[in-house]
Amino acid sequence: MEAEREVLDVLARNAREDIADIAAQTGLDADTVETAIESLESDGIVHGYQAVVDWDRAPDGKIRAIAEINVELDRETGYEQVADRIARFPAVDALHLVSGDYDFAVEVLGGSMHDVSEFISEQVAPMPEVTQTVTHYIMETYKDGGVRFADGDDDDRLSVSP
Repeated sequence: MEAEREVLDVLARNAREDIADIAAQTGLDADTVETAIESLESDGIVHGYQAVVDWDRAPDGKIRAIAEINVELDRETGYEQVADRIARFPAVDALHLVSGDYDFAVEVLGGSMHDVSEFISEQVAPMPEVTQTVTHYIMETYKDGGVRFADGDDDDRLSVSP
């Protein structure tokens, strides 16, 4: 399990690392790394590999929003059932059960603010268990997936004014 954890840490930083590079970084041999990756995938710990995209810079970028959703459950319906229905929508990029003032945090991707608003109002809000939604549009992303989005200026010094 120790080897799997070391491999997982490397993959979380950069999923494009090849087996030889992961072996060099962890001090493990290539066969152990390959076995660890296969085990992580078959055990459902690693579900996929994705690029971290700066949608603000991408051509035909996407609008991102975080929707807070409150639900009221009954004896037959639990959080898992509601989450399963919400997660099936292609517009849902991430879905989290959270503590605090609301039950779910849903990250939504859409082509426009109208698309996101329409999705929430026509698909999510009408669900019988949903009692309230609040949508927050993401205006600027500074860090996502552990990756800091830089503006291209490598000078991190603070300006000094007289």
